[in-house]
Amino acid sequence: MSALNYYTKEGLDRLKNELNELKTKGRAAMSKQIAEARDKGDLSENAEYDAAKDAQGLLELKISKLEAVVGNARVIDESSLDASKVGILSFVKIKNKKTGMEMKYQLVAEEEADLKQNKISIKSPIGSGLLGKKPGDTAKINVPAGEIEFEIIDISI
Repeated sequence: MSALNYYTKEGLDRLKNELNELKTKGRAAMSKQIAEARDKGDLSENAEYDAAKDAQGLLELKISKLEAVVGNARVIDESSLDASKVGILSFVKIKNKKTGMEMKYQLVAEEEADLKQNKISIKSPIGSGLLGKKPGDTAKINVPAGEIEFEIIDISI
């Protein structure tokens, strides 16, 4: 059994909408592709039919993976979040101790991560390295470029 993953209500709704879209429009489009390829003649030598069947298999795999994610998803009760330490949905202001550069990120579930919106996954190196830290703590995080030290400046919900 997969571990539970926690999402904002908006994030879970987005996943459910994507799943519904794949199950309805995605499957309908795939059936149409297969029917069109089948109409083109002998199936034993029909590369278009084979490609459509392969694409159908990939679509069904994506649907089953998304169903598993949604099945193990829970909406976070934001009123129970603790701003005294870094956790999921925390906004955390950090300072790179070497460069002095300050950044503010929100820690979210992997599927909700979006660097353009400063939302990082709790499973990313930085996200997981910040979890549980309190203001004033230093997080030593291994990233591809080496180890970086971040000071936790502030945490908010």
